[in-house]
Amino acid sequence: MTETVRYERRDGVALVTMNRPEYRNAQNSAMTYALDAAFTRAVEDDEVKVIVLAGAGEHFSAGHDIGSPGRDTDVSFENKAVLWWDHVDKAGGDQRFARESEVYLGMCRRWREIPKPTIASVQGACVAGALMLAWVCDLIVAAEDAFFADPVVRMGIPGVEYFAHPWVLGPRAAKEVLFTGERFSARQAKEWGMLNRVVPRADLEAETLALAGRIAGMPRFGLALAKKAVNQAEDLMGLRSGMDSVFGLHHFAHAHNAEVSGGDSLGGQDARSMRDAGRTG
Repeated sequence: MTETVRYERRDGVALVTMNRPEYRNAQNSAMTYALDAAFTRAVEDDEVKVIVLAGAGEHFSAGHDIGSPGRDTDVSFENKAVLWWDHVDKAGGDQRFARESEVYLGMCRRWREIPKPTIASVQGACVAGALMLAWVCDLIVAAEDAFFADPVVRMGIPGVEYFAHPWVLGPRAAKEVLFTGERFSARQAKEWGMLNRVVPRADLEAETLALAGRIAGMPRFGLALAKKAVNQAEDLMGLRSGMDSVFGLHHFAHAHNAEVSGGDSLGGQDARSMRDAGRTG
């Protein structure tokens, strides 16, 4: 079987690549734990100075897996990010809260605290849950063809689990992204301050690795402390506590959907409708 996540080391840079291109790198639990294993491997390797997160194929990621044959919501998780009970034999909000606390919000918070600099290398789609994967990285380099969206308000849900929107985009841009659910371009994302660099698609890997190489020349402990300093400043500005409060609203929305629609917590949306969401013109 194809590896869900590929790992390779190029000098002092670990290249971690999501590898479900046939499903636009949709993130299931198997990918979550494969990513965590790859990040752990990179952190424990003293030769690795910088970690790059990429997606195989045409797209970085279509977000959380809500429709592929590999959707594995019925598979037990490993309890590495959040100490909570297993979700598999639970019902309703108990099941959803347990799984999403661990597999999505908890893992993203765990990865944000990786002590080595991380860079997301983004092409094509970076939608909904994929924003979470990019946002936990310290830097984001995007191809000119990259596009972004958080269309989950179409489900009646106020944004993805790792709710960093106001901090990453600013409050007004965050509201526009959520209220409309529309795609926004790499140029617009750069203007809003979400991206560090926008480069031609053909140059994406080379430009990202070149940036990683320059960072790798800095003292490792100094980089770790600088990263911790900025993360702490974000948390003092309310990032973590704000995320906690919105996670409750997120699950209230799931429960409301399930109650009014006979058990459908996604508000009538599926992988196809979410794929097509936000297209304009």
